[in-house]
Amino acid sequence: MLFGEAELTDPWVALEPGADPVERVRVLRRAHEAFTLRGTVARPVRSVVAASWRRSARAGVGPEGTARVELTDGDLGSYRAEHPLARVMPLVRELLGTFASDGEHLLAVCDAQGRLLWVEGDAATRRRADRMNFVPGARWAESAVGTNAPGTAVAVDRPVQVFAAEHFIRRVQPWTCAAAPVHDPRTGRVLGAVDITGGDGLAHPHSLGFVQAVARAAESQLALLTPPGTSADALELAALGRDEAQLLVGGRKIRLSRRHSELLVLLARHPEGLSGDELLCALYEDESVPPVTLRAELARLRRLLGPGLLGSRPYRLVVPVESDVTAVERRLETGAVTAAASVYVGPLLPGSQAPAVVRLRQRLADGLRTALIARRDPDLLADWAHAPWGEDDLEVWRALAAVRPTPAVRSRLRELESELSAPPGWGRLRYP
Repeated sequence: MLFGEAELTDPWVALEPGADPVERVRVLRRAHEAFTLRGTVARPVRSVVAASWRRSARAGVGPEGTARVELTDGDLGSYRAEHPLARVMPLVRELLGTFASDGEHLLAVCDAQGRLLWVEGDAATRRRADRMNFVPGARWAESAVGTNAPGTAVAVDRPVQVFAAEHFIRRVQPWTCAAAPVHDPRTGRVLGAVDITGGDGLAHPHSLGFVQAVARAAESQLALLTPPGTSADALELAALGRDEAQLLVGGRKIRLSRRHSELLVLLARHPEGLSGDELLCALYEDESVPPVTLRAELARLRRLLGPGLLGSRPYRLVVPVESDVTAVERRLETGAVTAAASVYVGPLLPGSQAPAVVRLRQRLADGLRTALIARRDPDLLADWAHAPWGEDDLEVWRALAAVRPTPAVRSRLRELESELSAPPGWGRLRYP
């Protein structure tokens, strides 16, 4: 039986042993052509690839596109030096470097936004890859260049192979790659992906298993390393894109209730402390809520955190706190818009109605989207526009249409403008 006539037993593996790669390439090219012409996906295309093609098309990626270099020279060097994956690159090189060089492949590592930070390996293969901008500093996110292993791996948070014409952009279709995401072992957030790129010989289950093992080894190494400049008692708070924040304290991951999430966000922003009256005003819309209600919540929070972490008179955290909110703000203040966008995974505690949290959520979102509009970077604008919190953001869609006027973008902009001009109550714009 020809490979194109059968279903893969593992949808994440591109080519099973014994399959005919030439026939598979022929089938995929026909399927890719059908999709680019009619938007239909033929049955032999793997489900993970079909879903990625659809995301690529919705993002306005064209099959004749190319990757764009975002970080160069000093910007690239400083960004790489500060990135958490820099600390495990010696291990990644040790595990993958010889395999890449001996097999005339490339070792690549990207960040969570699909930007390539390191591309190393066989010199001749690197020169070929340079011609399609598979180079350090280039952005290979799905929203920028369509289906590819590193970009798709961070998009779906799964190890994945991409073989030949499964790539969305035609100039990449002579290549095969396998990539696996690497997570922060403390917070679970995706830091980036490890990738191996080369010829058809990589279209084997072993290459996918190998790169996944390297990613897990990198996570284990990160877990052994104490973050520089932080103490073992420091708190780490993740509150973006989730209704219930996650707190890392003393090696423990704690999922907080909504009210405790609100309390930690506010106390993290006020290291000097807040009085009971200030917290009441910040947390409750109803001014009749008695102080005893707040004291009960704080008592429960103190028991959850453990002894010695929550002080009183005023209420304050007695150890340093690092949060994703302050990380976004700090990067925006220094003009590092791309870096700020990479941390922003969604609105702050989106279900919270606490007055102070609502104000902070709106201020953070407005600050980032204003910076994105001013930057006029089509990929960053596309990421925001296609995110759940940006799909109805008229100003961002107008900015995106100005720099990437694809038919899909123009169509969505017309829809939003039509909704805006409709009678009151017919539709509404949702902002983060």
